[in-house]
Amino acid sequence: MGTTFDVAVIGAGIVGSAIARKLAGYELSVALLDARDDVGDGTSKANTAILHTGFDAKPGTLESRLVREGYHLLSDYAERTGIPVERTGALLVAWTGEELDALPALKEKAERNGYGKTRIVGRDEVYQQVPHLGEGALGGLTVPDESIICTWTTNLALATEAVLRGVTLLLNRRVQSVEDRGDRTALRTSGGEVNARWVVNAAGLGADVIDRLFGHDRFTVTPRRGELLVYDKLARPLVDRIILPVPTSRGKGVLISPTVYGNVLLGPTAEDLTDRTDTGTSEKGLEFLLGKGEKLMPDLLREEVTATYAGLRAASDHPDYLIEADAGRRYVLVGGIRSTGLTSGIAVGEHVAELIGDAGLALTPREDLPEPPHMPNLGEAYLRPYQDAARIAGDPAYGRVVCFCERVTAGEIRDTFRSPIPPAGLEGLRRRTRAMNGRCQGFFCGAEVGKLMDTKGGSACEQRHPSPEAQR
Repeated sequence: MGTTFDVAVIGAGIVGSAIARKLAGYELSVALLDARDDVGDGTSKANTAILHTGFDAKPGTLESRLVREGYHLLSDYAERTGIPVERTGALLVAWTGEELDALPALKEKAERNGYGKTRIVGRDEVYQQVPHLGEGALGGLTVPDESIICTWTTNLALATEAVLRGVTLLLNRRVQSVEDRGDRTALRTSGGEVNARWVVNAAGLGADVIDRLFGHDRFTVTPRRGELLVYDKLARPLVDRIILPVPTSRGKGVLISPTVYGNVLLGPTAEDLTDRTDTGTSEKGLEFLLGKGEKLMPDLLREEVTATYAGLRAASDHPDYLIEADAGRRYVLVGGIRSTGLTSGIAVGEHVAELIGDAGLALTPREDLPEPPHMPNLGEAYLRPYQDAARIAGDPAYGRVVCFCERVTAGEIRDTFRSPIPPAGLEGLRRRTRAMNGRCQGFFCGAEVGKLMDTKGGSACEQRHPSPEAQR
């Protein structure tokens, strides 16, 4: 490309998209690069989708501050853009005397993190709140503001608003090398060269690799695989809130959580790997989860499993978020962003803008910003197109259900191809509509969805529902 951008952001996950969106609010030309063919196709797509209060973060860290700020920023953003959120609350369950004794310290930690609503409860109240919990719980800690959210829609909303603000989205651009050319940096990518005056590295699992291309050796990313079981919607009455274990230094452990799509999650595992592409599930991992589930909630294991999946978290040997600006190289590292990046992403964008401004990039706010996009609803707690009689009357394609497990309509699939960032393949279509994500996993609807994919959602709708002019 002949253009030299003011800023190039590497990584179109939640954090990178949030940074690009924020910087596009200034008089800057911004490029958003990703190695894959769609936004949110890496770490951001596969997590437990919890909007965290930050109650259990390490007090005084950058992560603690940005998660706390991000919770409020994302909550507000979700309301304005239609990202589905359910305020379920959470219950931290103590199963041993040691865990029970740890609850007062966790409550104090929450207060040090600025969250004062936790409450220690006894065994009887634990079972009153979660009647189907397994035997042996001794007490718990309530966290009333923990919530569930759609991580797919969050990523897509941030990337879409970035594009609407003028960001140039460059997919299939894996950064292979960098060259300092004095007033700019040349990024040599798998899709050609991209030039920028400033570069922001939000590459997730690859952030340490990119950092070394800029001459640093500050941290190492270890891919940590988290496997999860997804239970059928019939299991949802068993779980109306997030059920958390007492956290350890290894992580937050295995949880049970409802999803905004009406399912129930059990997981994740935490297995450090060397392969940064290994998102396959394992027999060992699934056996581990079933063993945990038998103790946590035996009734859940009697329900049907809809799907299994695994995500890779960017675990780091650095104990905190690593966000630093190198003014000499006009480069910002955004590394070590763990699963809390879903919640903190917008706050990270604000922080990066402040750093890059302090380092010398002129930030002049724009006065012509478009309104944020309103995203298609994927949540069961809100009105879906197949339920909306007025919408169907205006366009019958919203009444033609294609994926019956998830109640996805032809109109919704068509709309994805008319959006600013259309899906590049079936996996992207799944994340935008829920098509093929249900109990049959595409066995029933796969052929029809494939046809709509081939025609970009157009001709099939027209054939089934010809226009009034055609009917005459």
